[in-house]
Amino acid sequence: MSLPPEMPDLGALDLLVSVAELGSLGAAARRHGISQPAASLRITALERRLRLRLLDRGPTGSALTEDGHAVVDRARPVLDAAAGFLDGVVALRDVDKPRLHIASSKTIADHRIPQWLEALRRSSPEVTVTLEVDNSLHVAELVRTGGADLGFVEGPHAPRDLGGRVLGADDLVVVVAPTHRWARRRRPLTLLELAGTSLLWRESGSGTRDTVWETLRPYGPVAAPAAELGSAAAILAAARSGTAPAVLSGLIAAPDLRTGALHAVELADPAALTRKFRAVWRRASPPSGAADLLVRYALRLEHRP
Repeated sequence: MSLPPEMPDLGALDLLVSVAELGSLGAAARRHGISQPAASLRITALERRLRLRLLDRGPTGSALTEDGHAVVDRARPVLDAAAGFLDGVVALRDVDKPRLHIASSKTIADHRIPQWLEALRRSSPEVTVTLEVDNSLHVAELVRTGGADLGFVEGPHAPRDLGGRVLGADDLVVVVAPTHRWARRRRPLTLLELAGTSLLWRESGSGTRDTVWETLRPYGPVAAPAAELGSAAAILAAARSGTAPAVLSGLIAAPDLRTGALHAVELADPAALTRKFRAVWRRASPPSGAADLLVRYALRLEHRP
């Protein structure tokens, strides 16, 4: 089928609709990012093609004619259909676009994922990645139920019934406010003392909480929490206020340690409070394609000098 010679330019029709909506040719020109003279020329070309006078031009401005209003009414569904057509074409392109849905604990999402994704983007810019952030328990469940292709978790053990690989390690530190008595102690803190102290704890399911619990349990009974808080930011704030000591990732505590807002307490056995960063996946669906690349980049970046 061939188009009739009178078929108008959709851009000119859209400009005419803008004149109707905004009340002036100048305002319509600004919306479309062109000068008023250029807008006037486009409307004139549209009038010639349709062989209708669409605007009354006067010294005080331009106004739609009766035919102009009628053309606008008929143009709107045409423009809507054109927009729908373009959306459909974009959707067709996206069908074959590689996608990767990952889930990550917050510490890894904040301090590791950006570098890993940048490496993936450089090698595979066509891959669309979506990221969901939650605690390690929920990340493992997302992977287990198919809600994520790949997960990144932290903790002392690999999640049950999932495949995985250790990517690196993260040291935890005991932190207190500068006014806390531990900030002035001269001898290292033992794990027995730490177990007997009410600490600021993360919520159940947190990789940090699991690591601290696994470490202190042999020295128990472990003291009741001073508070259970749902984010590292909340624990930092509570620790800074002097509420109680906290055990946090060194990555998270570093800014406050540098400024002196928090003080790191030396441990008699610092290696005891180290947790693993892991990539996890369903055993029936080991990483392939973009997921495998992301795991490889994570390993490389975690082990670079």
